[in-house]
Amino acid sequence: MADTYCPECKRPTEVVFDHSAGDTVCSECGLVLEAHSIDETSEWRTFANETGENDPVRVGGPANPLLADGGLSTVISKPNGSSADYLTSSLGRWQNRGSNPDRSVIQAFKTIATMADRLGLVATIKDRANEIYKKVEDQKPLRGRNQDAILAACLYIACRQEDKPRTVKEICSVANGATKKEIGRAKEFIVKQLELEMGQSVEMGTIHAGDFLRRFCSHLGLANQTVKAAQEAVQKSEELDIRRSPISIAAAIIYIITQLSDDKKLLKDICLATGVAEGTIRNSYKDLYPFASKIVPSWYAKEEDIKQLSSP
Repeated sequence: MADTYCPECKRPTEVVFDHSAGDTVCSECGLVLEAHSIDETSEWRTFANETGENDPVRVGGPANPLLADGGLSTVISKPNGSSADYLTSSLGRWQNRGSNPDRSVIQAFKTIATMADRLGLVATIKDRANEIYKKVEDQKPLRGRNQDAILAACLYIACRQEDKPRTVKEICSVANGATKKEIGRAKEFIVKQLELEMGQSVEMGTIHAGDFLRRFCSHLGLANQTVKAAQEAVQKSEELDIRRSPISIAAAIIYIITQLSDDKKLLKDICLATGVAEGTIRNSYKDLYPFASKIVPSWYAKEEDIKQLSSP
């Protein structure tokens, strides 16, 4: 019971909550102060099949329009241990024997979800990758192809289209053994199939060095001021005619900025964090070196310090 102001008694009185009717009643005059209240507390209820597991699931999963049954079909779980129910076990075996047209698609979606989680990608990218895979799979040209490479390529394209690009090496690290070459071929194949379906070119989005910079800086554990200086340097570098890949430009700028800071990073450490070879970073550094005074923020380093950068 709690004290609530009663307009009939004209003073705070103790109230009683009737859970069955949802009414709040004054304990002194019997006035119903609030009727049909909604209980907003969690209705924790276990749906586990006679097990001691704590399973606070109250509803099923959301509908999935990419599946034939919307993802709302019933799945009979496997019984546990010696207390297995014979009927449940038999129903589960019969269900597995039945043909499920979405079985391979569901498994592909699970693999994409696992790769996306390992890369820390958001749900929108995962959903886009599922959609791309479903479009290609509906055309039935995947038989005999490397499934891991196809799924990794779908995730790579989804990242590009959602403006959250990842390098092929990053995708390759979670691709269950698929190589960069295989993923590259799979990407070209998927893009070709999507273009045939839509009758127009597939928009992949433009990659900029800034798309990778913060993540690379995070891998290196750089200070906020260093990250801010690197971001400004990347923005200024886009005004220059540097014909290098955005990933190698980002790696070279990180190398330049860290050489001007107290926390200098070795070139091999930057290679590990960015996945760019030392020779590639050196070549990009060679192209950026003449413009170092233009791209490095004046508040971060003095002109004299910039001139002391090692010559490529």
